[in-house]
Amino acid sequence: MKKLVSLILAMALVLSLGLVSFAEEAPVEITFWHAMGGVNGEAITAMIEDFNAQYEGKIKVNYEYQGSYDDAFAKIQAAGINAIPCDLMQVYDIGTRFMIDSGWVKPMQEFIDAEGFDVSVIEPNIAAYYTVDGTLYSMPFNSSTPILYYNKTAFEAAGLDPEVSPKNFDEIYEMATQIAESGAAQYGFGMGNYGWFFEQWTGKMGKNYVNNNNGRGTDYATAVEFDSNGAGHDILSVWKKFVGDPDTAVAPYLNQGNDDAKQAFINGDIAITLESTAALKTLLSNVGDSFEIGVGYFPNINADDVGGVSVGGGSLWAFNTGDEAREAATWEFVKFMTNPENQAFWNAQTGYFPVNVQAQDTDTFKANVEQYPQFQVALDQLHDSAPEYAGGLLSVFSQARASVQTYTEKLVSGEIADVDECVEKLAAEINDAIEMYNLTNY
Repeated sequence: MKKLVSLILAMALVLSLGLVSFAEEAPVEITFWHAMGGVNGEAITAMIEDFNAQYEGKIKVNYEYQGSYDDAFAKIQAAGINAIPCDLMQVYDIGTRFMIDSGWVKPMQEFIDAEGFDVSVIEPNIAAYYTVDGTLYSMPFNSSTPILYYNKTAFEAAGLDPEVSPKNFDEIYEMATQIAESGAAQYGFGMGNYGWFFEQWTGKMGKNYVNNNNGRGTDYATAVEFDSNGAGHDILSVWKKFVGDPDTAVAPYLNQGNDDAKQAFINGDIAITLESTAALKTLLSNVGDSFEIGVGYFPNINADDVGGVSVGGGSLWAFNTGDEAREAATWEFVKFMTNPENQAFWNAQTGYFPVNVQAQDTDTFKANVEQYPQFQVALDQLHDSAPEYAGGLLSVFSQARASVQTYTEKLVSGEIADVDECVEKLAAEINDAIEMYNLTNY
């Protein structure tokens, strides 16, 4: 029976797209919501227009920019199941648990199984994030990890080896002190107060952010674990030492988010910072010839941490519209956006990973890495991680990130003086949000 259903689905994909003899009919139109602005928006628009040109008369993708990740996510939540406004949507990583729970989506696994699509072409450490109980729910598209950026010119001026990046915060502290004392930069280090980093450091320690196998078990997450496993204490202790304690501080407070830290790095005010791989092209373009940018792996909190990084960014989610032709057209578009050449183009234009492993064999990818070898370091970091560090799933991750940033700010400002008290209050606030969501939705 399963084989019969798969065969019928596969035939429907072909027939509904009009790839046999329906060229005279109007094209199947689908609507795609995305959250890419600026340079990234220009790149995604070029890819969509290329698809529309290649599939003229068969499929037309109507695309709509919905603002930031948060803006787009809020709009789809407000729409609800009875008024889903699109066929495909780009959703950020932390929306994964909600999207699965919503019941609105058609898992990519269904398309994959129906066609016999070779999912091994998708980077395994990226696919792992969006896979739950063996089901790939969404197709990875714009995936990134955080990496360390440093000013090679300032390193050399401070007497540091410009080819060696710091691997943990003990090394960052030593280098930052030397850079500032030498006058090579105003500050040796600075980072934005970004909740994503907190999640990454927890994974780099090999620890869980939430319970029930980091929200990936047979049950959903009911509470955080970073308060009991030591991750929260170690992370906020770094913030206290680097920024919050006047006796040890070597870095300025650069506010919530990453914009101010990014600008400070571009200006040369700080010599080491942390940012997404997706910021690489932007930083290279803005820095220009002012100084040479080096990149390194996202630093460990502790020298002996043995975990790995997980991906951020976003993925493509198909909605269960009940319209076979539109769903088939949606799958065709997803395959196009993630094929090797398009992913090589996407990587070169934006800095996001090429999620298709075959993209690394294209001339586009090879030429870009030859010109900007920093891209290869980012990819090496991804490959040196493992699916077990894919990251947690949590229904209220957007609120949790905001809480992390709020309490980090309270700690470095002195509003909360004690690290352990800060961890306790942070955990309590997130646990309250989890409990409220679970009571309402499960």
